[in-house]
Amino acid sequence: MTTHRPEETQPGDPTDTPPQEVRPPKDWAAGLPGIAHALVPALRGMSPTRTARLLLSMNHRDGFDCMSCAWPDPDRRKPAEFCENGAKAVTWEATPLVVEPSFWAEHPVSDLVTRTEHWLGQQGRLVEPVHKAAGSDHYVPVSWDEAFAIVADRLNGLDSPDQASFYTSGRTSNEAAFVYQLFVRAFGTNNLPDCSNMCHESTGAALGETIGVGKATITYDDFALADLIVIMGQNPGTNHPRMLTALEEAKENGASIVAVNPLPEAGLKRYKNPQTVRGLAGRGTELADQFLQIRLGGDMALLQAVSKRVLDAEAAAPGTVLDHEFLAAHTSGLDALRAHLADLDEDAVLAATGLASAEIDELAGRYLRAERVIVTWAMGLTQHAKAVPTIKEIVNLLLLRGNIGRPGAGASPIRGHSNVQGDRTMGIWEQMPDSFLDALDAEFGIASPRAHGLDAVATVEAMAAGRVRALVALGGNLVGAISDTGAAEEAVRRADLTVQISTKLNRSHAVVGREALILPTLGRTDIDRQASGEQMVSVEDTVCAVHASHGKVEPVAPGLLSEVSIVTRLARAVLGERPDGPGPIDWAAMERDYDVIREHIARVVPGCEDYNAKLRRPNGFRLPHGPRDSRTFPTADGRAHLTVNELAPVECPPGRLLLQTIRSHDQFNTTIYRRDDRYRGIKGGRAVVLVNPDDLVELGIADGSTVDVHGEYHDGVDRVLRGQRVVAYPTARGCAAAYFPEANVLVPLGATAETSRTPVSKAVVVRLEPA
Repeated sequence: MTTHRPEETQPGDPTDTPPQEVRPPKDWAAGLPGIAHALVPALRGMSPTRTARLLLSMNHRDGFDCMSCAWPDPDRRKPAEFCENGAKAVTWEATPLVVEPSFWAEHPVSDLVTRTEHWLGQQGRLVEPVHKAAGSDHYVPVSWDEAFAIVADRLNGLDSPDQASFYTSGRTSNEAAFVYQLFVRAFGTNNLPDCSNMCHESTGAALGETIGVGKATITYDDFALADLIVIMGQNPGTNHPRMLTALEEAKENGASIVAVNPLPEAGLKRYKNPQTVRGLAGRGTELADQFLQIRLGGDMALLQAVSKRVLDAEAAAPGTVLDHEFLAAHTSGLDALRAHLADLDEDAVLAATGLASAEIDELAGRYLRAERVIVTWAMGLTQHAKAVPTIKEIVNLLLLRGNIGRPGAGASPIRGHSNVQGDRTMGIWEQMPDSFLDALDAEFGIASPRAHGLDAVATVEAMAAGRVRALVALGGNLVGAISDTGAAEEAVRRADLTVQISTKLNRSHAVVGREALILPTLGRTDIDRQASGEQMVSVEDTVCAVHASHGKVEPVAPGLLSEVSIVTRLARAVLGERPDGPGPIDWAAMERDYDVIREHIARVVPGCEDYNAKLRRPNGFRLPHGPRDSRTFPTADGRAHLTVNELAPVECPPGRLLLQTIRSHDQFNTTIYRRDDRYRGIKGGRAVVLVNPDDLVELGIADGSTVDVHGEYHDGVDRVLRGQRVVAYPTARGCAAAYFPEANVLVPLGATAETSRTPVSKAVVVRLEPA
């Protein structure tokens, strides 16, 4: 067992210190450094044998699914089917370092709350249930029976089930997610917020309204068949590096790639594939043929401008540009869209985007020459106030030339967490349709509540108002991930009880209710043994492919329970004591053998019929998808909808900047592996704000100086991110960037995207003042 502990013991502000070193950003990604940065931490944190066993089984058919991003697996897999950040995620989870019993006496909650996310995550795996009693400052170890009894007593003591909210992380397996939502609905509430609420909720809302399915319309193989791939608001080199291999293959097959982003990203400039000679010894592959350095909030204007150019080309040569057969057979709204875009103001577009007409012309030309087009995006689009109409404009552009339901073409949202999409499929949503709830009720003899529940933001608001008194979290770090850090932490502390089901410590274990529990669980890498033998679980990736995941190493402690065990035992403890409880749900049978859970899933979840058999196929199976498979659109009228969306550019007063939150290269969600951002040249600290050099001159601020970043919002509250080092950086003019989750403090809880209610972490109006 390793005894390595991190050197950082910094108390005080839970953000971080300014960087020790700043260098020019890189213009390429991966290569030999990618190998070194993947393997050195793994070998240092685990034994060579453990490292080899885990990394060589990661993302393979008899291995485990990577617990970080949701990038799909190719049918033909390489021996090393993992990326640098995937290796770091494995090292972080599978460390043999554990939190010893003495830790809880040495570190009261009042000490933990002063620690950084990096320090908390480096303390090792959680291995025993601990309880913080009301009025106490310390967690103390308790037995599993004691822990379940405490939770059952507190939940059953609520005036209403709606006084509890049950959060879920995307790391949770399909099986755990299904029994979790079953428990919650049998308990009597639809308060099921999850991490989707804070990332791709805008995608689901936009695609659901326009094509009837809130998921990607492509498969993995479509990338290699595309003529044009447009990548918007996305940094694959850091957030899902295996995508670079698919982009390289597409480029080798003749595809054109366009990057649309306020920040130049190394991985989209040049990719040195570490599994090829060219990547190790040569220059690698130039990926982006065009880089549109767009102003924050300008994506909708760009998409409308390209669609207008497509319609103008059709008007100039009738019958030769649009896919009229497809539009007539499968869509509605073309005439309204054409009339709306006819009045599009080019000057307004250029002001909103910060681009030149020639740049937009070039993109439109590429689109018009391409027969098969994929538009792919991530949180650079989904976390804007106008995120939903922006994504609807992606659908408009694709539909005009029939680029949905065609090989090599389609809409490709890239989910950032391994099974966040699968959790939604399994029922983790506060707004599941009645058809799902009807099937659930028929299967288990319960009466699911029908009123919509609370999402993530609404849960925090309800805790602040005293309407939610208990928070149970199956994984994740809600306190660290949600917007308006100060308000969110104050709200959580008002709760009577908070329960975290976790593998390692994070901020949500330090900012807690009056009473708190931590329930340690097995990780994705751990072998899960139940009464019927070793168990597998299943996950769904970003292109609707479902496959099995098998733990490969022994658990780090004998007393750890799986997520399924924790949820089913918690359900028995809570529901068994309620006279108005549900019918006879055999929780013990589901814990003994996860095949039992999957049989229930097969009868409840659409597309999962014969789930156990299909899951055991070599590559699993793909869920049915009408728009992708047969151009069948499950909307109210059976058609895909071209929509009219009013352009509303983000206004930025003089002397202010538009700020976006970003992740560093050594980070996954709120988990900080190291305090570096290698591709952006930042080393040894995270307290930075990246600003265009010309903007610094205009503002009279020196590169390298220290500033406080003030968020400006109409509620009059002065939200401040203090002590940030200014870094002159080639971001778009008028735009700035700072790290998530530290910069969440600048985003008001009430600042959410239209329809989706996703926190608006992009295009935040800020001013910089000397620290």
